Amino acid sequence: MSARIYQRPKNAMQSGKALLDQWVLEFAAAEAKKPDPLMGWAGSGDTQQQVSLTFPDVEAAKAYAERYGIEAEVHVTPPRRLKIQAYADNFR
Repeated sequence: MSARIYQRPKNAMQSGKALLDQWVLEFAAAEAKKPDPLMGWAGSGDTQQQVSLTFPDVEAAKAYAERYGIEAEVHVTPPRRLKIQAYADNFR
């Protein structure tokens, strides 16, 4: 069983910093999705894909993965670079 650990990203509609300090552990797909013969919806028998665990820090997520024998890969988010610009700069 393998998983990835990453820090929750900020979505496009979010201006605040709520929930950005949480770390998420998501399991990798164990089998490929296939279309259902009746409805055509994509699905699989892998129920681990539905599980998403949140942790307060990366150490807690790593400790959980080690405790249960999960091979986890940590994806570190790059630091955000802010472009500080004043409204008056549009007219220079």
